[in-house]
Amino acid sequence: MSKKPIDYPILFMTVLLVAIGIVMVFSASFYYAQQRFGNSYYFFIRQCMWACVGFVGMFIMTHFDYWKLEKFAFPFLAVSFGLLVAVLFFGVELNGATRWLNIAGISVQPSEIAKFSLIVFFAASMSKRRDKLKHFFSGFMPYLLIAGVFAGLIMLQPNMSTAASLVMLTFVMLFVAGAPLFYLGGLAGAGFAAGVALIMSSEYRYNRFMAFRNPWADPLDTGYQVIQSLYSLGSGGLFGMGLGESRQKYLYLPYAETDFIFAIIGEELGFIGAALLILIFLVLIWRGLKIAISAPDLFGCLLATGVISVIAIQTIINIAVVTGSMPPTGLPLPFISFGGSSLAFFLASIGVLLNISKYSKSG
Repeated sequence: MSKKPIDYPILFMTVLLVAIGIVMVFSASFYYAQQRFGNSYYFFIRQCMWACVGFVGMFIMTHFDYWKLEKFAFPFLAVSFGLLVAVLFFGVELNGATRWLNIAGISVQPSEIAKFSLIVFFAASMSKRRDKLKHFFSGFMPYLLIAGVFAGLIMLQPNMSTAASLVMLTFVMLFVAGAPLFYLGGLAGAGFAAGVALIMSSEYRYNRFMAFRNPWADPLDTGYQVIQSLYSLGSGGLFGMGLGESRQKYLYLPYAETDFIFAIIGEELGFIGAALLILIFLVLIWRGLKIAISAPDLFGCLLATGVISVIAIQTIINIAVVTGSMPPTGLPLPFISFGGSSLAFFLASIGVLLNISKYSKSG
């Protein structure tokens, strides 16, 4: 099969997003980093280091023929399952959640590995068993069980937002693989019912949901994050207060360098800057979908679909949370938020997309 040049727009958008992320992580975190660690560059240095690791991973995956990933699908899935179990017993607790494993002095988030292991496994399996998807118990149900087990383990951390994103990812990949719409409708209904049940079963989740409906009802507790985020966005106006000039990052807005970094972007770069960032994500997602559509085989199509779906799902959810359009969750903004394993795996997955683009059926 003849190779074509990689999809340079995706490469350019990815590098641009990482560069913006590094700058904004420093801007959003330098005061907090100085107060907590005595080093204003604490988060900046780590983000740069992980970006280097991620770009190496992207380079390797760009030159690693994607169909060879099929033989690693099950081992990769098994390893990620083991890591999700291990984090429950040996994980590092932070802010009431146990989501990180310390391996050789490096903090790794197993849920990030789980996302991409599921993408590879589902792509490999669904491409071989597409005709069986019309059979509920023998074809459709096994994927739900696998996704359910992984989502359940992630819920125990607890991390409802990542668990929900895995369910959404499974839905998208089943749809693209050709699963009957009747089954998918049932899955959507069951997922909605399960989400409502989970919210109602936990006082913490219920309070967060109620805070989303009216954050000013409890401005000092459950509604605090959303209110501070909206203050941040509102302060930016059309053109922003200027790079580095945010006021909310001075310990008013929690997680300014991670979950709520988009609010700092809106405050410092204004509506124009935030809109341009969204435009970059839209171009990236569009090019990713184009690669999925023009992939030479079903495995490549599903692989590209899974990768770009995760990026799109997390981007939409993160921005929706920051703008008060949905209840607060803990999903970072891809390529932008501080987070080592997340950044590294997203960049490696972009390498997979670039590799698939070399074999596309159209230019």
